[in-house]
Amino acid sequence: MSLWDFIAAYWPDFLNGTAVTAAQFLLATLLAILIALVAGLMKLSSNRLAHGAAVVYIEIFRGTSLLVQLYWIFFVLPFFGITLEKFTAGFVAVGMNLGAYGAELVRGGIQSVPKGQWEAAYALSMSPATRMRRIILPQALVNMLPPWGNLLIELLKNTALVALISVTDLMFVSKQINGSTFLSAQSFGLALIIYYILARFVVTPFMRGLERVMRRKLGRG
Repeated sequence: MSLWDFIAAYWPDFLNGTAVTAAQFLLATLLAILIALVAGLMKLSSNRLAHGAAVVYIEIFRGTSLLVQLYWIFFVLPFFGITLEKFTAGFVAVGMNLGAYGAELVRGGIQSVPKGQWEAAYALSMSPATRMRRIILPQALVNMLPPWGNLLIELLKNTALVALISVTDLMFVSKQINGSTFLSAQSFGLALIIYYILARFVVTPFMRGLERVMRRKLGRG
């Protein structure tokens, strides 16, 4: 079977799988951003309890395998009375894992803001929350966006692991079609192309556009 015949026969299945992958990606991204912001700020906190909790979270989720974390969330948490549906368990595991990496980007981005900006905000008698929201975070965001672009591409690729808990994403569909047709090159080749298109023509342009918008808002050209 040629590639075009293969696509004509199975494109609805791949389309459905791609839609699930996109949903997993979007939900995991939102969760990762939220976790990264909270954990990053906690790690910078002078409160020992908040700082310690952030360090423990970041070290555990960066230092262990995402696959193991996925299995723990889906298979082990029910023993402790916490049961998540497989779709939910998928994006929660991916989001929590990448959120730990993102927390370090948030911390580094905030610390990269020149000291003079902190002093100027303090001189204007801004509260710590206002200072962070209006002065520090917008500038830190510009510094964070390039590495966040790479992180989101990594997150997109990591969503393929949710197929291992039977989430019907793009990889799950590809495996099913390969199992019934034994056309491995076509099944996984098409999946590879779709993942590349999502990363190269959706995620990357969006992040670059966002970076340009933020730079213009801050008067950086």
